[in-house]
Amino acid sequence: MNVYRNPVHRGFFPDPAVVRVGEDYYKVNSTFQYFPAIVISHSRDLVHWEIIGHAITENEYLDLSETLDSRGIWAPDISYYNGKFYIMATLRFNGNDKEEGPLRCQLLMTAESAEGPYSKPVVLPVDNIDPSHFVDDDGKHYMIIAPGITVVPLSDDCTKVTGEPVQVWEGTGERCPEGPHILKKDGWYYAIVAEGGTGYGHGINVGRSKNLFGPYESSPYNPVMRQTDSEAEIQRAGHGCLVETQKGDWWCMYLCGRRNGGNYTTLGRETALDPVYWTGDGWFVINDGKPSVENVMSLPKVTYEESKCDDFNESRLSLMWEWVRNPDKNNYSLTERKGFMRLYTGGSPLYDVSAKNTLVRREQELEFTAETRVEFAPEYEGEQAGMVCYYATNTYIRFGIVYNKEWHLELAVNRNKGYEEIIKTEEINCSDIILKVEVKGLTRKFYYKLDNKFIHFATVENCIFLCDEGVPGDRKRHTGTLTGIYACGGKGRSAADFDYFNYYD
Repeated sequence: MNVYRNPVHRGFFPDPAVVRVGEDYYKVNSTFQYFPAIVISHSRDLVHWEIIGHAITENEYLDLSETLDSRGIWAPDISYYNGKFYIMATLRFNGNDKEEGPLRCQLLMTAESAEGPYSKPVVLPVDNIDPSHFVDDDGKHYMIIAPGITVVPLSDDCTKVTGEPVQVWEGTGERCPEGPHILKKDGWYYAIVAEGGTGYGHGINVGRSKNLFGPYESSPYNPVMRQTDSEAEIQRAGHGCLVETQKGDWWCMYLCGRRNGGNYTTLGRETALDPVYWTGDGWFVINDGKPSVENVMSLPKVTYEESKCDDFNESRLSLMWEWVRNPDKNNYSLTERKGFMRLYTGGSPLYDVSAKNTLVRREQELEFTAETRVEFAPEYEGEQAGMVCYYATNTYIRFGIVYNKEWHLELAVNRNKGYEEIIKTEEINCSDIILKVEVKGLTRKFYYKLDNKFIHFATVENCIFLCDEGVPGDRKRHTGTLTGIYACGGKGRSAADFDYFNYYD
């Protein structure tokens, strides 16, 4: 037996859905406003995951350039049928509940291999959230979508809605019945929903019926997953998807969040794993009804070398990276200067949704160090480039070189106050500098290196604004903190050349 720890996919990997094909497992997670969209990961043991691609990689397939924070791609699903992979996801528009018109539509993409390339997304005009794909024994295709378990009939190629949506189970009566899946086993249709909201108190409830369209009875074991200990390390456990191993064992992948200095999940919602046990009366429970921090499994341990550092020596960007919204392909290059990621300045600042050159990777632990070297000689007022700890347009920390009549090293914080707070600025006369951040809990210390020595520049304490819960009144905060590099500002087009980006847990 091999011991593993939750979360199994650490950092911003929310809303997991998983499918097994032979000996291989494939998982998708939400990416919201980040691009490329819908991250796809592969595993041989459900514990060790490697990013292998994205479902949407072309700007012309999905325009997120004006998408507000935490809108965009929500809760994708992956399935496999007759030699083809299907990925469905919600596209959440910018509107709010007071506006007329749909808030959402559903996207469908298919591919012959899990890593893609996937077809251009087909729009399915259903205005709700969290679609999943279900094929019944007679070969008929359905979209299962919120609220509760709502069944939407589809054409054989899944590109058209062929009938009216029918809600077959509303859930148990808790709020926000979402994240629905249908599992058919031993003649029963099991309805699996997340309820209680995606924050603290999230959970998984189950119903079942002998008929897809009901009626459904609720499980006597509900909730089959919920964290009830407010002091436990892992919270927000819900939105689950079941998968059967090649040995006939059952597991549930679900989202969770790790507490940081209180009820702050700075890493966002992550992917966890726990065993599923079938009861004598034909129901199932997950673990002992609550998430585990540590557990065991009998599958052979299959590891891989996770990419945590990037020397930018390849002509294509590593799959660990995400752009904040669609990138402008004319504003960056991995080939103009071999061994460097070149980002050009110009355009909007980080607090504007139209900012283009923000390139980030997921933070995966509550303690880590990140470091980069940048060569940057700005010439125009307002140009800047460097390192960023990024949650959203209204919450981030930037640290880098800024041109303001002279070259300055500057640390600025945006805490959702409508403006950037300059923590410290210092005139420098060097265009080649190493920047570093050390993170421990809610504290972030920033350093620069000159003459082969790191110098402490500034410390930002109590960084609760870099999490889902830390900005009261901001309802759409569903992602997590990512760290990386950026360039923006000014009316010119100066090049910022990044030599490497290293991340150490």
